[in-house]
Amino acid sequence: MKSLVEQIRKLYKLAERAFATLQSPFLLAVRLYWGWQLSQNGWAKLHNLPNVTDFFTSLNLPFPAQTAVFVSTTELIAGIFLALGFLTLPTCIAIVIDMTVAYVTADREAFTSFFSDPGKFYNADPYTFWFAGLLILIFGAGSLSVDHLLARTVFKKSGEPA
Repeated sequence: MKSLVEQIRKLYKLAERAFATLQSPFLLAVRLYWGWQLSQNGWAKLHNLPNVTDFFTSLNLPFPAQTAVFVSTTELIAGIFLALGFLTLPTCIAIVIDMTVAYVTADREAFTSFFSDPGKFYNADPYTFWFAGLLILIFGAGSLSVDHLLARTVFKKSGEPA
């Protein structure tokens, strides 16, 4: 019996190591795909500011023209930074805030149905960017990122903690 338990423990450890090696490639795939999508979303908004401004006006947002430029620029830059894994913490915080505000202002019913009707929540437009932002915020950019490269080279040489 002890031998069987030991074999199961070894197999478990092996599986654990195998999946751990997939963490950075997975985070890279999430960052690349959703970063690209978010930057494209911001780019499209920047090239269609009158419609975005009209939409923000219909939501009764303050300063709709300035808000449209701010949100569009934020999504463009945050998408690029997310894809690169650069300044990941502030970038993901900005994405989560942006998408939470999008939920609250443009899709309040989906936002408030988080527990009562989860399908409505995760089928809403902001969900995928919100979830990707949270995922990278919680797990980090991974070792295949600009942040990791900077931590291993620039910051380590200057004596600051990596």
